[in-house]
Amino acid sequence: MSTFKSRFRMSVPVLGLALLLLLVASAVAEVIDTRYKDPKLPMNLRINILMKQMTLEEKIAQMAQINRLQAEADPKILREYSIGSVISAPDSPPGGDHRATAEQWVDMVNGYQRWSLSHRLGIPMLYATDSVHGHNNLYRATIFPHNVGLGATRDPELVKRIGAVTAIETRATGIPYVFAPCIAVCRDPRWGRCYESYSEDHKIVEQMTDIIYGLQGEIPPNSPKGVPYIAGKKKVAACAKHFVGDGGTAKGINENISNRLAWIAEYSYARILPFHHQSWNGQKMHANKTLVTHFLKSTLKFKGFVISDWQGVDRITYPSGSNYSTSLLRAINAGIDMVMVPPNITEYVRIMTSHVKNKLIPINRIDDAVRRILRVKITLGLFENPLSDYSLVGEIRTQAHRHLAREAVRKSLVLLKNGKDAKKPLIPLPKKTSKILVAGTHANNLGLQCGAWTITWQGQNGHNLTTGTTILNAISATVDPSTEIVYSENPDVKSLKSSKYSYAVVVVGEPTYAESAGDNLNLTIPEPGLSTMINVCSKVKCVVVLISGRPLVVEPYLPMMDALVAAWLPGSEGEGVADVLFGDYGFTGKLPRTWFRTVDQLPMNVGDKHYDPLFPFGFGLTTKPINGSMEIET
Repeated sequence: MSTFKSRFRMSVPVLGLALLLLLVASAVAEVIDTRYKDPKLPMNLRINILMKQMTLEEKIAQMAQINRLQAEADPKILREYSIGSVISAPDSPPGGDHRATAEQWVDMVNGYQRWSLSHRLGIPMLYATDSVHGHNNLYRATIFPHNVGLGATRDPELVKRIGAVTAIETRATGIPYVFAPCIAVCRDPRWGRCYESYSEDHKIVEQMTDIIYGLQGEIPPNSPKGVPYIAGKKKVAACAKHFVGDGGTAKGINENISNRLAWIAEYSYARILPFHHQSWNGQKMHANKTLVTHFLKSTLKFKGFVISDWQGVDRITYPSGSNYSTSLLRAINAGIDMVMVPPNITEYVRIMTSHVKNKLIPINRIDDAVRRILRVKITLGLFENPLSDYSLVGEIRTQAHRHLAREAVRKSLVLLKNGKDAKKPLIPLPKKTSKILVAGTHANNLGLQCGAWTITWQGQNGHNLTTGTTILNAISATVDPSTEIVYSENPDVKSLKSSKYSYAVVVVGEPTYAESAGDNLNLTIPEPGLSTMINVCSKVKCVVVLISGRPLVVEPYLPMMDALVAAWLPGSEGEGVADVLFGDYGFTGKLPRTWFRTVDQLPMNVGDKHYDPLFPFGFGLTTKPINGSMEIET
């Protein structure tokens, strides 16, 4: 017993020394080489220094983009896992308040960022949102025409300026990463996303991708080749979506099989979003290694990162989410670098870790993905300036921004008919006359005027959506004060017979819709707008202004119209419509897509063998300004 005691007493100092050595060793192991935060060092060196210190689990977490609601429910996961990105999807403003201020957006993003920075390596997360026609999730932002209207302008310089404004207003809310532009080449207007496409002609879409230079900045001549470029704190990381063949969906059905390649020459530095849950010749794009890795990354030398679409990985297996492990395996090995909204972040990290340790996903595939993600974060300056301030808030919806949106509206409008007799045009309309009628479902409705992807995903019918000027208000501000304006959304036939109107402006069109909700095999003008148009135009000299994301069936009603204007989805600045109706500016817009006679002709595009449109691709009557007005400079 005494021998045991003696031995025990002798072992205590030794045990204490061992514990001390263990603690010292642990402390040494936790010393972080922070040189990756030094902007003076070369980018690749910074990335190498950081990645050598990252665990496998941390690398995998960098490859995840979680929903803001997940972060709000448990913000600690940003620190515990070192999450790569957070997305504010539509309908997900700060605190669920669609009227949240820019300052509240900044505070929210900074709050999440602080959790990310509290991780041992302090890797900033990348916050993202859909800014598809301006910063459309922000109340009181400048809302520009949707892409189909911008395609009608044929003006790449204009869209570049729009990109710059969108970038400033988005960065003003603390968000450095946007899911725009959509470079779909819509080949069938029955598709619910057709208004997100600039044109049915890939050449016009290529030209319109100059918006990326507005969003990210012009690339300097001496910029290192193959390295992303973003020109400072007023610019954002852009995306080009959706890769590949977007808009070639069969029968205009969202997420259907793509039956042709929509070739686009320009690509974003930050993201090429694989085609929306779609298949290419029967293979899901999210699992298509040939196109994602071999073509995009190897052949085209794309250096940004590739992110999945919402639930795009889940849908690789059928039914969706039925085998998430297999879906992840196929997606990552195909070349997906970041997974949007894993249903369960813990499960995602566990599955991915298991795949790598079992050598089902090579570690070099993980390293390639993380390197691409870090490259974008460093380019954005997030390691030096991870937190935002309020300094850009005053640049939201400025007068100059509104003037630019107004310019975009008037340049996007396409005049399809002007007078029942071509020698007697109705437009420009006289500002000074006795009495005019303004009618229709869309004449005084800012929500319908802006369309979907405005504050909410599907958009909203009514006036409370955001701030702007309706077409009715624009007309009221444009005509002579002595002109009496009568507004009736749906006037009865008796009043039309008894009233002596000089002319009527009838504004009708589609409801708001996004994605699959907009798939439509009929493409008729919805009621009660159609009846209003027929009733008014059969009794009064009329101009029909059509608010829609695509061509609709108008041939049966064309003879009763005196003038027809395709106004697309013009956004918040309705003054642009009045500018050309009343001759302050001339009509210059050209159809970005073919206007069919009947839906039985669809799909029908310029260059097709059997091409018999009502109005051909590129059609658009022109008028001259009557007041010698000059363009408003921005």
